[in-house]
Amino acid sequence: MTQSRRVVFVCCDGVGRNWVTASSTPFLYRLRQGSEWCTDHRAVFPSVTRVSAASIATGCTAGHHGLHGNRMGLMENGRIVVRDVGLPDFRDHLRRATGTTLHRPTIAQRVADHGGFVAFSNVSPGAAYFLDPEHFGHVYHRAGSFAPGGMPIDGTAALAVSHDSAGYRVMTERFCHEVLYERKPAVAVLWLCDPDHTLHGNPLGSPAHLTALANADDCVQRVVDSVEALRRAGEDILLMVGSDHGQETIGDALDLEDWLTEHGLGDALNKGDVGVASQGTAALLYATDRGRVPLLGCLEAMRREPWADGVLAGDDLGQRGLAPKGGIVAAVNMAGRADHNPHGVAGKRWTVAVPGKPEDIGCGQHGGWGTDEIRPFLLINHPTCPAGDIMVPTSLLDIAPTSLAFLGLPTDGMDGRMVTAARAASMELR
Repeated sequence: MTQSRRVVFVCCDGVGRNWVTASSTPFLYRLRQGSEWCTDHRAVFPSVTRVSAASIATGCTAGHHGLHGNRMGLMENGRIVVRDVGLPDFRDHLRRATGTTLHRPTIAQRVADHGGFVAFSNVSPGAAYFLDPEHFGHVYHRAGSFAPGGMPIDGTAALAVSHDSAGYRVMTERFCHEVLYERKPAVAVLWLCDPDHTLHGNPLGSPAHLTALANADDCVQRVVDSVEALRRAGEDILLMVGSDHGQETIGDALDLEDWLTEHGLGDALNKGDVGVASQGTAALLYATDRGRVPLLGCLEAMRREPWADGVLAGDDLGQRGLAPKGGIVAAVNMAGRADHNPHGVAGKRWTVAVPGKPEDIGCGQHGGWGTDEIRPFLLINHPTCPAGDIMVPTSLLDIAPTSLAFLGLPTDGMDGRMVTAARAASMELR
């Protein structure tokens, strides 16, 4: 690796590509004009933050890195137990159930001996920790910050910020001063919780949504100003700014466990032979060997329901980057309709309800393969990169190999590829 080279990645959680406009995100819009812009950038499935974090970290699909969703079914004592990946202790449950966390190495692991990795994140603990679940680098989060080897970072060195715009503004300032200017790791990641955090309680296009976009835009400008200053001082920095998924509007919610019970699987659900892991606008369906056949027997009826846009099972799961292993039997994407919300944003979706957690009808959601939720954005900025559109399809899987290739490190075992190498006029980033 060329030691003077560094990579900075900023993720604005939940910014759909169609919201990067001159009015909603003026700085990002201007930055786009001077950067490489990925015109056909795609999310992974499920299009949720925790899977996105693992895919960005490994350059692999969920079927290969093994983190299935925001909620995930684990085989515990012979039964399926659906757990929330966002909780701080989920990694412990995952290790006990599977013997590991992610099945593929992360960027943090790959650069541990080549300049190091530092991430500041203001999303859920699970999403933050799956950037580096085995503690090869430094991860800072309000639920706990950790150094290599899993050593806790305490006191003023920890990241004690609120889960809101005030918190990520403080986090951004510290990231710029401490990480970019002082520590200078090979890879530095800043993950902002907005507008995703705001949209889970507010409608798309609402004043709250627009304010969240503006706040995230301001934080990106603060980082870019720092990167530009460092470049003027002679540092060679590859900057990537993007998001993990878009958002769509909740139109209605379905209790899929109730539906399965009505179709004869109530006993299997109670015994843990079948499990439903909601992903918002999608769901993953798990089963033990005992529950597999009866669950498969319900899928044709599920496909006929007006709330189901698509149901995949078996080897067909590979179409969306999943694999029929780890107890996964099927995935369902929820249907939508074209009507507008009160702020003029088109499209409403069914969601899969989480038991005991009412859905905020009219607010934002994601998780499936709907049109807007799978359209995040990505721009790549480097002094040698001519501004323009990258027309070939790209995805979250390409962020890790692009980072490592710039640093001169191997990208073996990844599903993604170096983005700039996909262009006819390849930039000299190697």
